[in-house]
Amino acid sequence: MNPARRCSALLSQLRVSSGRGAFPAAAASGPTETRRCHSVVLGGGRGVKGTCLHLGSDGAPISAAAPVCPMGASGSRLFGTLAQSLKSASLDQTEPDQEESPEQDVVECDPDQLLRECEEALRGRPARPHRALVLPSGVAHCHHKPNPPIRIMQWNILAQALGEGKDSFVRCPLDALNWQERKYLILEEILTYRPDILCLQEVDHYHDTFQPIMASLGYQGSFLAKPWSPCLDVEQNNGPDGCALFYRRSRFSLQATAHLRLSAMMLPTNQVAIVQTLKCQETGRRLCVAVTHLKARSGWEKLRSAQGANLLQSLRGITFQCGSSRHDEAPLGAVPLVVCGDFNAEPSEDVYRRFSSSALGLNSAYKLLSANGETEPAYTSWKIRPSGESCSTLDYIWYSHEALSVQRLLDIPTEEQIGPDRLPSYHYPSDHLSLLCDVSFREQPHRLM
Repeated sequence: MNPARRCSALLSQLRVSSGRGAFPAAAASGPTETRRCHSVVLGGGRGVKGTCLHLGSDGAPISAAAPVCPMGASGSRLFGTLAQSLKSASLDQTEPDQEESPEQDVVECDPDQLLRECEEALRGRPARPHRALVLPSGVAHCHHKPNPPIRIMQWNILAQALGEGKDSFVRCPLDALNWQERKYLILEEILTYRPDILCLQEVDHYHDTFQPIMASLGYQGSFLAKPWSPCLDVEQNNGPDGCALFYRRSRFSLQATAHLRLSAMMLPTNQVAIVQTLKCQETGRRLCVAVTHLKARSGWEKLRSAQGANLLQSLRGITFQCGSSRHDEAPLGAVPLVVCGDFNAEPSEDVYRRFSSSALGLNSAYKLLSANGETEPAYTSWKIRPSGESCSTLDYIWYSHEALSVQRLLDIPTEEQIGPDRLPSYHYPSDHLSLLCDVSFREQPHRLM
């Protein structure tokens, strides 16, 4: 089967799995323009293509009067039952030196063809904001050949059940949130930038959408649901939401996995984290990657701080244990660390200070977008709910700044690009912006001598 047919077959399977029909044709009420691709400003290297898309010339959105659509097949109750059983079970698990079983019967897809099919399926929607990859503050072009960069994407993609059933985005029409189209908008964003490591939160379509798609693109995935997911309170839910971590199989091998249930003051909470130690096939060096989603809402600042402290303690044990357990790599010590997540915390909160002052030597990558390299973006989430408008910086990529260097960052869309109705919208699938950076291993001192 040729790559185009493989992609079409996979997309057809996913259309069926959503419990809905195939994509409708673009609205026939007026002419539309085809979504067009333009190069993202990369500064050389990977040659990855981005998409800069165009609204139909009539500019007419789809009617907002559509009813809430189904959010999964009938089998979703199985996941709900499984999640309930976790109430009495500990989630803390560590599996050292075990490669997860490769996916069976994977339908391999050409990412370029899959991206084109996503663009075709979304041709009736307006353009996603065009975002460029830029050099961070204070970083000059390297005159020597750097280590191959590792592209990392962080994104709270908005759980389908929450978007349609609980979050009350008062300026976002319900049909802009229907899963039949929104999942292709999410996939289009991922395919545009093609990360080596993908960290997601609020994933409630892991098994029927993201796991098979990402497997077909050459990724290995891990998923951990919240013990008491709010998605289960929504009628026709697709099971609990949780965190997902994907890595490119051609780039990394798995050394160890830890599934953590975060605690606060010795008590287990509803928030989780996935931590994986990976070995880079190109450099032979190891990298520890964590993805998490801390407690939401104002009034829970102390809980978030305690969850952050618990996660940092776990990460310290994991990175130093991995760093001292192998004798084929020198020097011994902590494995370089990247922590991605929706922290639900502004930089003024205590949990942010805990991470920025941690003994693990972490820095926030997106501070490097500012002129002084010390200020976070003005927002990573911008939404309007019945309680009012919220423009907040909540999402972060933390990295070991003594062991890793940031080569490029995906810039933040402007207020004009986001639009007056904010997020989510017809042109952007989540209430959180994706974050993305290219990092490289710094040269180890013994290799410079």
